[in-house]
Amino acid sequence: MKVERLIPYLREGRWPTIWCPGCGNGIILKAFLEAVDELKIRRDRMAVVSGIGCSSRATGYIDFNTLHTLHGRAIAFATGVKLAKPDFKVAVLGGDGDILAIGGNHFLHACRRNIDLTIVVFNNMIYGMTGGQNSPTTPLEKVASTAPFGNIEKPLDVVKIATAAGATYVARATVYHYPLLVRYIMKALKHRGTSVVEAVTNCHTYYGRYNKIPNAAKMLEYFKNNSVMLDKSKNMSPEELENKIVIGEFHEEDKPTFHDLYKKIAAKFIS
Repeated sequence: MKVERLIPYLREGRWPTIWCPGCGNGIILKAFLEAVDELKIRRDRMAVVSGIGCSSRATGYIDFNTLHTLHGRAIAFATGVKLAKPDFKVAVLGGDGDILAIGGNHFLHACRRNIDLTIVVFNNMIYGMTGGQNSPTTPLEKVASTAPFGNIEKPLDVVKIATAAGATYVARATVYHYPLLVRYIMKALKHRGTSVVEAVTNCHTYYGRYNKIPNAAKMLEYFKNNSVMLDKSKNMSPEELENKIVIGEFHEEDKPTFHDLYKKIAAKFIS
């Protein structure tokens, strides 16, 4: 795709971004915009919501109906938008800390309600905006500013949590696997119900530097060499899968959405 096609989706006066050179957030944002463009979703019929964090600044750079909200509350705001404007396509762009730490409860309940939201989790495995603290997804033994001798807290698995909580489309890709990322976000946007796409991305400024992967190119190379497609992973032992990133489409089903059930109940009382 020619980049020129994406320019109408941007608030050019807000550029350049605050993101560090080489940050994977820009790759995810481009993948999101490419998916929107391919699906020909009208900007005035779409809302994009974010909370607080490096990735959450994305809503300031794109020309949609956007909300840059409170830390951890993006999904709550997005739920309100979807209830008020059920005909709108509503997406949430947020980081691993924003979505899974302070916003974890909202994430769980959006999934269980199967409300028609597309949630893109920018997972850089660290808090990038506030000083490189370990996040809910920091791998075991990896270094962060608040875990200088290695993280001892078991990381959360975005895919497993989303599936267990009831999300009806769940996928994961890395920023190295850009075509997959675009494809999964497209499928998520078309899907009716809660769709979750985990985008594993690089924060070489903190995570990479602390863990001896000091630049963007090296982190992309790491994603390339340490990612395994889901189908292949099913034939691998736990030892072979250790420290691997399993990518692919993990779950997809067609179930009534929150709005479907709401309208069914409302019909009993509205003549």
